[in-house]
Amino acid sequence: MNQRKIRVWDLPTRLFHWLLAACIVALLISGNIGGEAMVWHARFGMLALALIVFRLLWGVLGPRYARFTEFVSGPAAVLQEVRGLFPRKPGHNPLGALSVLAMLVVIGTQAGLGLFSSDDIAFDGPLARHVSDVVVDFATRWHLRLQWVVLGLVILHLAAIFWHQRIQQHNLVQPMLSGDQQVEDESAVAAKDDAAMRARAAVIFALALTLVVYLSR
Repeated sequence: MNQRKIRVWDLPTRLFHWLLAACIVALLISGNIGGEAMVWHARFGMLALALIVFRLLWGVLGPRYARFTEFVSGPAAVLQEVRGLFPRKPGHNPLGALSVLAMLVVIGTQAGLGLFSSDDIAFDGPLARHVSDVVVDFATRWHLRLQWVVLGLVILHLAAIFWHQRIQQHNLVQPMLSGDQQVEDESAVAAKDDAAMRARAAVIFALALTLVVYLSR
């Protein structure tokens, strides 16, 4: 069957992916350094939370392959993917969809907990002063624990990319850079990625960032 390239990942989705990856690296580094670096840790955390809010909205309002209805599948599809029986389609496969959902939930929760956390020395989350010590203690303990879950998800994500690249000869990185993916399905439709769609994404992200900053005051 002839292959052709179509636009699968729109620019806003790609920017979200790489910005969130950069935020995770910066958060892990600044969190382990501590001290004055915690100021930047908080800033990166707020940016990560704004990105998560944006992606949740973009999963409803974005173009075809960014929408949750396009790639989130049930257990049967996941089992087919594990058995190698699920047909290759543009965008995320069922296992990739689980990875996306796990990242959104865990990183969103981690960033949210950070708003209420405290190191009892020099840094308090922006919302820690508004809740009881019990809540701060709970948020801080789970914020520290979840960093290992985030790290585990990152390692699994990288392992999946390596497996697809080496075993299945399926490059996942290039499409997330260029936006275009090789497809065999002749009926596959390209994602909309024009100026109007990008302007919509800019407005949604501005609203998400404004909301996070407002809630963190």
